[in-house]
Amino acid sequence: MNPTAPRRRFVRLLGATGLLATSAAWLQGCGSDGDGQEVVFAHGVASGDPLADRVILWTRATPRLDAPVELVWQVADDAGFARPVRSGTVRATPEADFTAKVDVTGLAPGRTYFYRFGFGTLFSSVGRTRTLPAAGVSGVRLAVFSCANFPAGYFNVYADAARQDDIDCALHLGDYLYEYAKDGYASAQSAALGRVSVPAHELVTLSDYRRRYAQYRSDPDLQAVHAAMPMIAVWDDHEVANNAWRDGAENHDPASEGPYAARRAAALQAYHEWLPIRLPDPARNDRIYRSFDFGDLVSLHMLDTRLIARDRQIDRMAYVNGSDVDAARFATDLADPARQLLGAEQTAWLRQAIGASRAGWQMLGQQVLMARMPVPSPLLLQTVTVSEYARMLLKARLAPQTLTAQEQAVLAAPSVPYNMDAWDGYPNAREAVLAMATEFDRELVVLTGDTHNAWASNLQDASGRQVGVEFAGPSVTSPGFEDIFPDEDPALFASALEQLIGPLVYADTSRRGYLVVTATRDEVRADWRYVSTITSRQYTTTVGKSLRTLPGAGNRRVVPVA
Repeated sequence: MNPTAPRRRFVRLLGATGLLATSAAWLQGCGSDGDGQEVVFAHGVASGDPLADRVILWTRATPRLDAPVELVWQVADDAGFARPVRSGTVRATPEADFTAKVDVTGLAPGRTYFYRFGFGTLFSSVGRTRTLPAAGVSGVRLAVFSCANFPAGYFNVYADAARQDDIDCALHLGDYLYEYAKDGYASAQSAALGRVSVPAHELVTLSDYRRRYAQYRSDPDLQAVHAAMPMIAVWDDHEVANNAWRDGAENHDPASEGPYAARRAAALQAYHEWLPIRLPDPARNDRIYRSFDFGDLVSLHMLDTRLIARDRQIDRMAYVNGSDVDAARFATDLADPARQLLGAEQTAWLRQAIGASRAGWQMLGQQVLMARMPVPSPLLLQTVTVSEYARMLLKARLAPQTLTAQEQAVLAAPSVPYNMDAWDGYPNAREAVLAMATEFDRELVVLTGDTHNAWASNLQDASGRQVGVEFAGPSVTSPGFEDIFPDEDPALFASALEQLIGPLVYADTSRRGYLVVTATRDEVRADWRYVSTITSRQYTTTVGKSLRTLPGAGNRRVVPVA
């Protein structure tokens, strides 16, 4: 039997019943238990953290009375539930914001299943999930998302992915939601689009975060992608506050918002309530790093580069004096061996996981760019534009004698890392991870979110040795460099970056979309899928770029698709 056939039928079912277009179609009145309690399933269903024999199922019951409700759950081989596989009950309580999670065990590997929840005579929408395959699987296909800002636009990216019939699993690499107030980041069109953030103020308390998750999960396109495939997720900073680190965040003011630890605890509790995640250690809800084996083809290691161990980001402007950068002092401070990103415990865990894996490909699902991104300091200080710098480079190549003294000074200025929030701000941590791949002779593919832009880069260690590749996806809705540099032509801007940054092979700095990663024995292929707009529900989708990497010590770099 064709394993994609049930998925194709399910996608057609979603389209035919309107589940991809409106959340209203998901509700058929409300369920009642006969004792006055009534429930609706207003936030859909979700599944996540699949293994070969189990998967997490999730829903939220919205009750009329503020009292626990007991839900039934069902798993079947078919969307009509004529061939039941597993069933049981689960309580949705006020203490968990009436969310409910079930870890369903005893499933077969590499199988598509259908599931739903019920209360009284009412059933939730039907979700489709899939367990991880056993050894011998020939291919794995992943959809990779990050940075979904509700007020910035419609989630057309999720809608497009939900319509695909060949995705095994979704990865969400962080910024599942944003914490800003209703007039905060990327909210200029929110009123016109009917997407004003709730609550209106910045998120600080547990109630705040819960209300924001409820708003996001009311979105029909987010509901659709959760219903169509299991998701493996990690957080980035905006699930708590912008540019978060171990003991604080750029967007947290203790004087007006209270202790950061309290805000962080509230944010993490809400995250685990609303995401279909299985905690590796139930006693530690901040430990989110964990591994998933897609047979013997891919080992996916999900990392936390954000909350548990990260030292505070270095402020690059502290090394700037006028138009000059103290590059030597900057480099010395960056190279401090005490600076942490993963922390000793997570680093040891990752080394053990990579060393013990029998999979051909080692993938890291994580938040921030790992590849080196050195950029000429005049560009970072914005003393010249990218276009101006490119013209100076051309002049230096074709007619160096015509360069002015000022242009010579600009071209002689040092290059420095552009993003201190990325692995560039923690070079020793990066070297430790790259050394693992070298030590165990592994095929390394790093999957990244965070920047809102698309990237493909070669990963090289400090000695210049080629170790692996990084494929970074664009955002779901959050604006990219086109918002920061509105006067630059996006195509020319991206092309200039590809020329200026040695490890960089591909960049797109202006389009919203997601990454489809396909792993086989022979290659890992990345396809960047872009939507034409996020300000209208009418959109088209194009594959803007396709690249791949090949296994073997002589390969392990980004190459064109044959």
